[in-house]
Amino acid sequence: MGTMVAVKWIRGGEFDGAGAPNLPAVVREAGCVAACRCHPGIVQIKNVDKSEETGDLYIVMELAGPSLRSRLEGQPFSEDETRDSMRQLLQAVEKLHATGTIHRDINPDNILVGTDETLKICGFGCATPARHIGKMFLEKLLDGTTMQYRPSEQLIFSQYYGPEGDIYALGCVIFELLTGEPLFTATTEDDMMIEQTLELSDELRKTHIHPWPILTMGVEAFDDVIDHLSLPGREVLAGLLSYDSWERPTAADALKHRWFTEEDVETKPPAAVEPEFPGFVPLFTQAYIG
Repeated sequence: MGTMVAVKWIRGGEFDGAGAPNLPAVVREAGCVAACRCHPGIVQIKNVDKSEETGDLYIVMELAGPSLRSRLEGQPFSEDETRDSMRQLLQAVEKLHATGTIHRDINPDNILVGTDETLKICGFGCATPARHIGKMFLEKLLDGTTMQYRPSEQLIFSQYYGPEGDIYALGCVIFELLTGEPLFTATTEDDMMIEQTLELSDELRKTHIHPWPILTMGVEAFDDVIDHLSLPGREVLAGLLSYDSWERPTAADALKHRWFTEEDVETKPPAAVEPEFPGFVPLFTQAYIG
């Protein structure tokens, strides 16, 4: 018996006309996935073919399971399940960013769950090889990215998007795994900016800008909706959801945090910790990030 695969079929005529797929964009999508070949956390492309007669394009990919969204179905994950899922996703995103690729649309619909609970990132239609400009990766925003997982800088400036945006989206995914519900539900940019301000700004408590690893969101964030997450887990969640992009950890640094490296992290949040600097709560210390 042959191997079951998934095929993305794009009719040749669909490349013409307003709103139609752009052939270079399709090739770019395939190239971004191919750059991460053989990584278990990224859906793999097996072949790309084009019909000379019709111009139809076929992208042949491995067949994975249902989406993480359907796996959730409103049922929250335990902390252990969430940690295992996030470890897999951060490892996949670390690989993506190491190749200079930005996904730009990470959300539970673009994460597939295999029969062995292996998670695979898919949905690379908005992905792009990032251009390195100075010390930043800057790319223009593409239409189609999912509104509820866009970071603040994308909503405010809307022209540029770096790998930090993928990290923010993973923070939204953690929240959804733990609660069974999306962190944000707005459908317009204006409403999203209001929601982010109401949800996150009260926790920022900024008095001045301080470089990483001191982050501006306190570990008490979301106490009213997440009461079963340990302090290390809250540190990771707050770090990924930092309002300012430069204060978010890279995927590689996040994986060095004790939530992922220590097997015996406490399962209940301890009493509040006095911040090292007024208005700030230290989340990732040098000991945790290497």
